[in-house]
Amino acid sequence: MNQFLQYTIQGLAAGSFYALAALGLAIIFGVLGVVNFAHGACYMLGAVIAAVLLDLTGLSFWWALIVVPILMFIVGVLIERLFVSRLIRLDPLYNFLLTFGLSLVLVDLVKRRYGVSGLPYTRPEILTGQIDIGALRLPTYQVFVLIFSLLVCLAVWLLMTRTRIGMIVRASTEKAELTKALGVDVNRWVTPVFGFGIALAGLAGVLAAPFRAITADMGSNFIIILFAVVVIGGLGSIVGSVVAGFLVGLVEAFGQAYAPALSQIVIFVLMALVILWRPAGLFGREESK
Repeated sequence: MNQFLQYTIQGLAAGSFYALAALGLAIIFGVLGVVNFAHGACYMLGAVIAAVLLDLTGLSFWWALIVVPILMFIVGVLIERLFVSRLIRLDPLYNFLLTFGLSLVLVDLVKRRYGVSGLPYTRPEILTGQIDIGALRLPTYQVFVLIFSLLVCLAVWLLMTRTRIGMIVRASTEKAELTKALGVDVNRWVTPVFGFGIALAGLAGVLAAPFRAITADMGSNFIIILFAVVVIGGLGSIVGSVVAGFLVGLVEAFGQAYAPALSQIVIFVLMALVILWRPAGLFGREESK
């Protein structure tokens, strides 16, 4: 039983990275209709910036959780204004190819500057060690990541459901044409929403910095699993992206525990089963015929 609980916590902690990043990806797709393939590179960039700022300025992990998402928001705004907005009226394939190319550029730039061996990042002293709960011993950092991610997801949910801005964004993700027909200028929210989505990817990267190896390629495998997450949850579904993120984390953790060679395959088997059962995803809306 203790082993089962440990795997569950590990899975939920791993799912936290997917949930945060998929949340941003779902918001971007919902409002812009853009499948942002550069999301994995932005996740990587968040971790790299945190490591570089720690090395150059001594910026602590706690400040990085605030500063890096702000910087990534600015990066997202620049990407949207300089590139994405110019192709938004064309077939979505163009922006998919654009963001794919952009991810290759970002990865190559990081490799050229910092190499491929990875950057070091020191875990905060308070988050080292383990927490003893009866006979259960849980890694402190994984518990922190889980709690922090849940709080962020809750904050985003409150923003989306309890504020006027959130309601406009949520309406735009679910029924964009109807929202426009009611006189809401959806276009004015495009740039900040794209920046917000990128900021969430950067935040996930900061959380991953003390937990995973910081390399230029850390986002490559991440983005593949992330697409599986958003497909399972339902493209554009905010709630679905979070639930699917934690679900995929659990599947990955138990797969690594009981069938390591098949841990990645199981995720895509799950995706295939969900698509066969519900083509729109667990929380996606079926298109009316």
